[in-house]
Amino acid sequence: MSALLEATHFLAAAVPNPATGGTGDVPQPTSNAPSQLTNKVNLVLGILAWAGTAAGVCGVLVTGAMMAISVKRGESSEHMSRLGMVLGGCVLVATAGPLVKFVF
Repeated sequence: MSALLEATHFLAAAVPNPATGGTGDVPQPTSNAPSQLTNKVNLVLGILAWAGTAAGVCGVLVTGAMMAISVKRGESSEHMSRLGMVLGGCVLVATAGPLVKFVF
């Protein structure tokens, strides 16, 4: 029984207690990255975001053109699955930035 009591006291000391205002021993890191580096990283990420958006628009246009050509020829192809994949990629690119900002 004493081992259980010791474990309880250990956990009570290790876990922060919001009622008493204690924060425990959780480190709060600060950003120490140089501003020159963060500016360059933000520039590259911005370019990649625009490239992803442009690739998504091109993918939708190409898929639409292929669908139009197939209908004119009388061929039936599974273009809707291709369009679904392209639109799924567009959603992924569009939500990547807000998701990362929400998580971190």
